[in-house]
Amino acid sequence: MNDIKAYEGLKVADFSQGVAGPYSAMMLAQGGATVTKVEPIDGDWCRTLGKMIDDHCAHSVIVNLGKKSISLDLKSEEGLKIAKQIADEADIVVESFRPGVMKKFGLDYASVSKTNENVIYMSVTGYGQEGPYSDRPVTDGAIQAFSGWMTMTKDDQGTPLKTGMVAIDFLTGLFAYQSILKALIARGVNGKGAYIDGSLMQTAAAFQSAKILEYHLENGKPQVLYVPVGTVTTNDGHIGLSVMREHHYASLCKVIGREDLIDHPDYNTRDKRIDNEAAIMKIIRAEFLKKSTDEWCELLAENGVIHSKVNTYDDYLADQQVKAVESYSWIDHDVIGKVPLPRIPGFAGFENGDELAHSPIIGEHSIEILKGLGFSDGDISGLTEKGAVLQK
Repeated sequence: MNDIKAYEGLKVADFSQGVAGPYSAMMLAQGGATVTKVEPIDGDWCRTLGKMIDDHCAHSVIVNLGKKSISLDLKSEEGLKIAKQIADEADIVVESFRPGVMKKFGLDYASVSKTNENVIYMSVTGYGQEGPYSDRPVTDGAIQAFSGWMTMTKDDQGTPLKTGMVAIDFLTGLFAYQSILKALIARGVNGKGAYIDGSLMQTAAAFQSAKILEYHLENGKPQVLYVPVGTVTTNDGHIGLSVMREHHYASLCKVIGREDLIDHPDYNTRDKRIDNEAAIMKIIRAEFLKKSTDEWCELLAENGVIHSKVNTYDDYLADQQVKAVESYSWIDHDVIGKVPLPRIPGFAGFENGDELAHSPIIGEHSIEILKGLGFSDGDISGLTEKGAVLQK
């Protein structure tokens, strides 16, 4: 249970959809803020990001933990009026639409700050609020390609590879979260709200700062950090090697029975190994095919060589180290069943029955939220009958 409620008393209006914006708002919820997720009648599109179970998929569960959902038709006069009231009472507003969309509804920063002067307003876009690409539709994969991210890892034919998860989306959520916290601290000092412009493009660049600088300094052909490093294949799996220092290299050579490589004139210094990476990695990979993953891991551990078996997620969840630090909890979710929820660093683990371990279905809290805004039972019935509000 996340019992340190640092943001208790703060109200967050989360209009964002997808992963990045919702993830930042979820972090605020875990810190004790009351987060109202305002989503369309048919729900946030993140709910369809993968295999669906009723109103949820894996991504929607994670990015909406601890929130309360109200489902509104913003194209209706009544639904829009409710949305504006939610924004007007919020300490923090989060949105993730293309530039200009929130302005059409009168929910942009300029409009909201007229009646909510000290609001902290976080906008998450693909490319930013201005510039020739600001209106482009975008996905995490598109930004991986655009930002140079995909050039970091290539296949055997030199084809740039996409990371197998929406990494930049989640990173953007973390950058947005820390930007909101900075604005909160500043508001405590100067009493003023703030507008924050965040984008997937800028997040990708900031996260790759060292790689971009490295590329510039090395004329577009950055060398690897050290050798041997990478994935080697055993006779039943794979191991990730990371041989940083000279004594690590010597130990590896002894483990694989190739002490002749320690003082070999082509490989006896870090720079020589980098220059001859392809040749030495070919030799090392041939040796690793001779034993099983467990056999190699035992020998590597005994000799202090930095490594890890390449795990599946099942392997990770079953690992004794993971369990020793209570890295995750099994939670009985009322929609998708029993699931493992990794603990967020800096927070306590999730517990069954705790509202912070619950992700709402579409409009689950519509009536509760409307009553909190001062609407009567009769008002609410009228709104649901008109289709301005959905309550499940």
